[in-house]
Amino acid sequence: MKALDFSMIELNQAFASKEEAIRYCGEKLVEAGCVDEAYIDSMIQRDEMLSVYMGNFIAIPHGTDSAKKYVKKSGICVVQVPEGVNFGTENEEKIATVLFGIAGVGEEHLALVQQIALYCSDVDNVVQLADALSKEEVCENLAIA
Repeated sequence: MKALDFSMIELNQAFASKEEAIRYCGEKLVEAGCVDEAYIDSMIQRDEMLSVYMGNFIAIPHGTDSAKKYVKKSGICVVQVPEGVNFGTENEEKIATVLFGIAGVGEEHLALVQQIALYCSDVDNVVQLADALSKEEVCENLAIA
């Protein structure tokens, strides 16, 4: 996984809803100059089309295919949510404790999703990220991906 800038890692966040969580990830990508503001709404649309919850307590908010025009450069943010945020419904909880907001230029988008999914297929890796006490620790854990 490519090097992660400390400014793209947020620890101990809490969100009232999945939309709030997705928007937060989008804002991080905007602040980093990865995407235009319009990309954030496409991240919400993407989750409405097909949930960005991936299992193992992770969610990978990202935009729709039609939103690729808003991507300036590839980027990723990692947001730790110790209390979790529900990406499911009232009847079916899908709690995410680690969020990976991504934007990828061209084929990099798919590669980022695949790398994250592979790394997080081992729930122990997710637990390490969820329990990390520093941004350095998050980087160290992801460096082995």
